[in-house]
Amino acid sequence: MISDDLAQLSRRLRSAGLRITGPRLAVLTVVQGTGQHRDVIEIAEAARERLGTLSTQAVYDNLDILVEAGLVRRIQISGQPARYEARVGDNHHHIVCRSCGATIDVDCAVGAAPCLSPSTNHGFVVEEAEVIFWGICPQCQLKQHTEESKEYTQ
Repeated sequence: MISDDLAQLSRRLRSAGLRITGPRLAVLTVVQGTGQHRDVIEIAEAARERLGTLSTQAVYDNLDILVEAGLVRRIQISGQPARYEARVGDNHHHIVCRSCGATIDVDCAVGAAPCLSPSTNHGFVVEEAEVIFWGICPQCQLKQHTEESKEYTQ
């Protein structure tokens, strides 16, 4: 018997006009699961655990299809491989740790999409704003503080 989660994901695929295949369902399941903002390698490894075998190219192909269908969002952070998340349909942003690369969702600063407006739109109709905040996460701050303390006491 198919689980409620798989049945729901299958309905989402059908609603988007997509065929339900084992690889596609596995990739979508992995992206929907815990550990948001995964890269292709992480998604492929987790999907292979579900299916047994799956080529990395098949993961890329399915992610492209899922992004195009609006079921998955691709995040391209400077200096990092593309990451994928299940949170779609809103205009949220991200905060990224400069040290370890941890990526966390941040809700829009003001109102509905695009929630930020450029000083000039050059004739474009702005639909979305993508903002990446950069900083150091709490774990890396603690690690840096611990390392500095060790250096100071030596």
